[in-house]
Amino acid sequence: MIALHHVQVASPRGGEDDARRFYAGALGLTEVAKPEALRERGGAWFRAYDALGAVTAEVHVGVEDPFAPARKAHPAFVVDDLDAVAESVRAAGFLVDDREHATFAGYLRFHTRDAAGNRVEVLQAAVN
Repeated sequence: MIALHHVQVASPRGGEDDARRFYAGALGLTEVAKPEALRERGGAWFRAYDALGAVTAEVHVGVEDPFAPARKAHPAFVVDDLDAVAESVRAAGFLVDDREHATFAGYLRFHTRDAAGNRVEVLQAAVN
């Protein structure tokens, strides 16, 4: 068996509040405390949970110096209501790129960039 535990994206030093604005504020993930042994490195961790409290997604934002945003590599989050998440992302001040809205079989999607400029994809299963 293989299961994905988390994905990590990079942030410049001091970018934690910007990461919170995107991952917690715009996407609605919950920030969780990093283990004590890792806190001095900076960064922030975020999780999504299902209705029963099981973790469904986890993102670790780590400090990278020198920093360069990921332009192609990206996490992709599956959501129940793509339009609502797109509106939340826009309301938080981030751009929503839906030029590839229906280009991935079985899904509708948009791309955005987190506050550090990393590419992020958000998908919803298409209803036939």
